[in-house]
Order: sequence, then C-alpha cells, then structure tokens
Amino acid sequence: MAPDDNHYLELSTPNGETIKVLKKAHPQARRLRLTVTASGARLSYPEGTHPAQVFAFLRKHVDWLERKLDQLQLDASGPPPLLPGAPTLIPLRGETTQMLWREGAFPSIAQEGDKLVLTLPQTHGKRALPAARALLRSFLDAQIRRDVSRLLARYTSELQASPVAVRVRPLKSLWGSLDTRDCMTLDLALALAPPAALKYVVVHELCHLKIRNHSPRYWNLVASFYPDWKGQRDWLREKGHALKAELSRLIDQ
Repeated sequence: MAPDDNHYLELSTPNGETIKVLKKAHPQARRLRLTVTASGARLSYPEGTHPAQVFAFLRKHVDWLERKLDQLQLDASGPPPLLPGAPTLIPLRGETTQMLWREGAFPSIAQEGDKLVLTLPQTHGKRALPAARALLRSFLDAQIRRDVSRLLARYTSELQASPVAVRVRPLKSLWGSLDTRDCMTLDLALALAPPAALKYVVVHELCHLKIRNHSPRYWNLVASFYPDWKGQRDWLREKGHALKAELSRLIDQ
C-alpha cells in the first residue's frame, strides 16, 4: 500500500522546487539517515526523534539531496539495453571492457585478453538474455569474492577480527554493510568499480568489527589501514549511481 501524504515531508530547494521525502521511524535506527534511489528520497530516523530535528536534518542536506535527484533524472534513460548478439561496452574493475557474444555448445563466460566473451548455444533463442544475465551475475560475483579473499587475508590478521560470512548482492543505495552477527554484505556493482574502491568498502566494513559508529576514532582506524579512503569514498559518491545503473542493465533490467 502506498503511504499517504502524512508520511512525506515537503522540502523547498534554493531553486524554488519542492521535493517530497518519505519519512519513516525505524525501531532499530541509531541515527537519521537520508537515501535516494530510483523510487525517490527516503529519510529514516530513530523512534521518538522530535519532528523539528528531523526537518532540520533534511534542510542541512538539501543541496546533497537535490544533486542526487538531478543525477537520477539525468540517468533516467540509463545505459542502452543488453541485446543478445550485439557487442557492448561495460565497466569492469574500473576499465572499459568490450563484451562480445559467441555461439557454442555450452553457456560460458570468460575474459579473453581485454575482452569479455559470452558463449551461448543457438538453441537458447528467447532464453538467451536470461541465460546471459545469469552468467554475468555469476562472473561478477566471482570477481568480487576473489578480490575480497585477498583483502581479508591481508587485513583480518592485523585487525584481529573477521566477518563470519561475506554476502554479495545488488544493493539499492549502500555499498556495504555489517550486521549485528558480523556478516558483511557487499554490493555486486563493486565488481564494475576500480579495485581501490572495493578495497575502501571492505576496509570500511572491517573496521566496524572494532568500532560500530562513525566517530573520529573509527575514521582514524580506517585511515591507518587505507590512507586514501577519502578519495575512494568521493569517487563512489560521484560515479556510484552510474555503476548501479550499469549493473541493473547487465543483470536484471
């Protein structure tokens, strides 16, 4: 059921426009959090937060909110659809890579030099696109897990802490998270990003094993393992929406 207007806040921008933001109290929320996805803007906050505090937080972030919504409008058409048999360019580990199609006896996907080659039997017909999406998802998942295994081997001994499991799946707005059971979740779109960006997200979540908040002490810990963390954070803020749109095109559009 769609929420009624009482669940929205209306915010006037410096340009004279009005933005509607879905607001929702969450029993497990520890802080106010603003996110923007293709579905619109959403503000979650701890139960009992005063309405004036909620609105003040929203006003403080109005420029960021307007910029993110503009990015969604600019990218509304998204990248071109994935068409079986039609070569296309995709980002892979931060590099522009040509993806080619080939007929063969068995479905497969492999890197050949600087190209990514999808092989599908001619008999697949209408099933070619779903089969290609499944192959791409599996390939990207394997890419991330290979890199993450190396990062965990490097950092967990220094931290003297390790996640109990690593999950990889598409995330709407986050790049990673660590739940209360110490299970790390990473966005599948990170397979398209430069390895340095993935490294930042992994280090970010690993440091939450020691410090669960974003205090100065936490960021000092992140910096001790990855001094260039701000550069990678800023890169994801600037390029992240396009990566998530590209992932949607490849696996579930």
